[in-house]
Amino acid sequence: MTDSNLFSLLSRAQSLLDKGFATLPLAPSQSLDSQAAEILNEAATRLHDNYPYEHPLYAGQMLKPPHPIARAAYALAMSINPNNHALDGGRASSAMEIEAVAALAKMFSWPQHLGHLTSGGTFANLEALWIAGQLVPGKKIVASDQAHYTHSRISAVLGLHFVSIPSDDTGRMDLVALEAELATDKIGTVVVTLGTTAIGSVDPLDRILALREKYGFRIHVDAAYGGYFTLASNLAPQVRAAYDAIPQVDSVVIDPHKHGLQPYGCGAVLFRDPTVGHFYKHDSPYTYFSSKELHLGEISLECSRAGASAVALWATQRLLPYMPGGTFARGLESGRNAALELNHHVAADTRFMTPLSPPQLDIVFFAARDPHTTPTPESSSALAQRIFDQAAQLDLHLALANLPIRFFPPGSFPGHSTGTVTCLRSVLMKPEHFEWIDPIWQRLVQATQEALRS
Repeated sequence: MTDSNLFSLLSRAQSLLDKGFATLPLAPSQSLDSQAAEILNEAATRLHDNYPYEHPLYAGQMLKPPHPIARAAYALAMSINPNNHALDGGRASSAMEIEAVAALAKMFSWPQHLGHLTSGGTFANLEALWIAGQLVPGKKIVASDQAHYTHSRISAVLGLHFVSIPSDDTGRMDLVALEAELATDKIGTVVVTLGTTAIGSVDPLDRILALREKYGFRIHVDAAYGGYFTLASNLAPQVRAAYDAIPQVDSVVIDPHKHGLQPYGCGAVLFRDPTVGHFYKHDSPYTYFSSKELHLGEISLECSRAGASAVALWATQRLLPYMPGGTFARGLESGRNAALELNHHVAADTRFMTPLSPPQLDIVFFAARDPHTTPTPESSSALAQRIFDQAAQLDLHLALANLPIRFFPPGSFPGHSTGTVTCLRSVLMKPEHFEWIDPIWQRLVQATQEALRS
């Protein structure tokens, strides 16, 4: 959909929305003049100072453009600017949020749930760990050393003791190390990451559930990045087993503003046991005077929340339902296929080194090397930086990540088995990326040739 088509559809929808308030007497409204036009033009010019996040040649960080219907629905809702903290502030958008969150719960095969949207995964994870601290006070929170840093930070904010569990050589939580901590009987919650933000590794949730039977603890799944892959049909068997175990966990976080085609910020937290809602109870002298029903604001630590986010997500779900084999699911599968294809090209080239584990979702990372010399972490890191810079000159935008050497086969860096190396990293999360692998690879090869000559 072109922007002109989007604006045309939005204009017609706006007219329909305006008719819903046509019985009101006319009131003064603000308009934009020539000065405003100049300011908007200046803003547009200033925004040139960005990477082309929406283009397939942007294959760096996990930045995915919102779907046109999400943009249109968000803009439409902004003419009202609803606040989903209370029914008084967002009646229709609150109902849409309930429906949108129910669609997420259904995707995870939860027949019942308690949940709501948040400003993003950080706050969603905060709520999940806050509930965990209420249910198992005094117990520790554990997560993999490849989990998002937000978990240790949030635990500190909440006054909870956090323990980092080592990962194995594929970036997944080491279950031997985990069980050693569980044996102390001091662990209350295990954070399981389904799709780490660095390399897309998927913790073995199915095997961690077996440990829960033995030791007893809560399981919180941080699927902010990778949650939607539960719909994909082309996952490796061990990854598929982890996703199939989601219905048995206690809480899940997912970010629709990552793979869910939504504008920032739109996260979500869901609890399998709706009775945890009683921990949120509070007394407000003014917020809920128009409704006796339990409202989203009464089950959220966040107060003001953008109702427009709920409208955008609801509209996107109506157009692209969460169903295996559907258009939305095929987009995820396409991104994963793109990652596998790029990894295949990289693995066959002597100028690159691939990790022990192939892509588990849609993130590819690899180290660079001069095939005529013995690689060291320092020389590889410097070459990766030069390739990164040269690729940008060719309009190919990658990312850099400092990752453990142990993620690569033994002997990749002779004499070095510990420490880190700066790697090139690519998140191929756009459905179009698969069709663009050849142009991406051609530019990467050209950038590498230039970097080796410099």
